[in-house]
Amino acid sequence: MDSINKRETGREYEQRAAVFLHGMGYKIIKQNYYCRYGEIDIIAEEGGYIIFVEVKYRKNGTKGSPEEAVNRIKRQHIRQAALDFLVKNYGTEEVLCRFDIVAITGKQIHLVKDAF
Repeated sequence: MDSINKRETGREYEQRAAVFLHGMGYKIIKQNYYCRYGEIDIIAEEGGYIIFVEVKYRKNGTKGSPEEAVNRIKRQHIRQAALDFLVKNYGTEEVLCRFDIVAITGKQIHLVKDAF
């Protein structure tokens, strides 16, 4: 699969995740936030928190779960990008926030709240 198809697939599943989160009461603030530290798939508000959401898709479980793909290095990049977003948009890092994962395997989708 070439990189264009991977991006299109990623966008498709990120959109599905946004609809899923909206249905769970999340208010989507931004999708695909880019900065020099990396990308955050979805930024949302829920329950007084700013939520930074990583969306991971796997066709099936043969290569591990989607959650396992969010390794230490990926988490570090997401945290740095989250700090960048908070400072640029709120003027401080002192904002209630958490990191969730929307894991999609085949047609199944589930949320891992406070994943890291």
